[in-house]
Amino acid sequence: MHSTPSRRTFTTALLAASVLAAAPATAARAAGRDRHGEDDCPPDGLGPELTARLDTAIEDVRKQAGIPGVVAGLWMPGKGRYVRATGVADTATGRPMTTDVLVRIGSETKTFTVTALLQLVDERRIGLDDPISAYVHGVPDGRRITLRQLAGMRSGLFPYTSDPDFVQALESDPSRSFTPREVLAYGFKHDNTFAPGAMFQYSNTNLVLLGLVIEKVSGLALADVIRRRVLRPAGLHRTFFPSGPQFPEPHPRGYTDQTLSGAITDSTDWNPSWAWAAGAMISDLQDLRRWARIVATGTLLSPQTQRERLTVLPTGFPGTDYGLGIFETGGWIGHNGSIPGYETVTVHLPSQRATLVIMINTDMFSAGQEPSTLLARSITEIATPDNVYDRPVPPR
Repeated sequence: MHSTPSRRTFTTALLAASVLAAAPATAARAAGRDRHGEDDCPPDGLGPELTARLDTAIEDVRKQAGIPGVVAGLWMPGKGRYVRATGVADTATGRPMTTDVLVRIGSETKTFTVTALLQLVDERRIGLDDPISAYVHGVPDGRRITLRQLAGMRSGLFPYTSDPDFVQALESDPSRSFTPREVLAYGFKHDNTFAPGAMFQYSNTNLVLLGLVIEKVSGLALADVIRRRVLRPAGLHRTFFPSGPQFPEPHPRGYTDQTLSGAITDSTDWNPSWAWAAGAMISDLQDLRRWARIVATGTLLSPQTQRERLTVLPTGFPGTDYGLGIFETGGWIGHNGSIPGYETVTVHLPSQRATLVIMINTDMFSAGQEPSTLLARSITEIATPDNVYDRPVPPR
């Protein structure tokens, strides 16, 4: 699921060539106790054969898809863990990718925004079936669109990232700072695409509106709400909601082809303000590992509200259902993220208490597929063959 603008040019092969010329692939294994003290997965418990198969699969996908660098973590309690960094963090210098980097997590931001929203539901300060018009004025058909439909991607509101004028504005000046109202205006000039609740359509418009709801009800900036009510209680100390292009070190350079010319460029320092509640956040491997389990098990919510969150409905794409700011595919629960230069996957498999996190420094498609999806599918085919991550690409 993308936070990115809709227009794309597929020039991944060019990046693949530059990566292979820049530096040989490197690999590193993280061992011992992670910083959260979650050491129920022995560092070498998966065994040399499975580890070697995972190494090979990840490197094959990385090279074939032209991914500069990959960080992958798989934790299977009682069995073992697999943590790897391979490839490069910087194609110009050949700096190797490492497991301690921070990356832009794109649409995984939605899981944090919706968690904050559902906490307000638990406190009876809002209701999931309240109309958005009760909180935000000027929403097309806002009296009939509920907060539940917004969180479940069933509002019918036009995705502002599909508006040609928005794409032109962003790609003309990626450093520009957008306000929530400015990006919503790009979407609101279009007719709604269907009646509220009629079907599924992935739209960042929905999450920007939920961010405004949270701010109105709480009286605080969204970033402050998420920091105080979500990140601190979750113990996530390297997860951030930037106000602009700020990007703490260490981080890899990010590469995209979402440019006016379609040429590959370094998008590391682009301003993610346009994605805001839908996709602006930053995190790292260990925090995302912890967050995957929290989201899937509902640690920060009441059991009833967590059940609401995990009530998934068909998306129209076989194998993937969507709840409230969360999806389920092949038994894996969580979200992926994509923003120019970066992609992530953070999912939890309750049946095996397993967690998978993937972070890469490109968002360029390979053969029509998100590269993070190719990696997640390849890893789960080996490690959890009865539960394969196989999320299809949504239409643009």
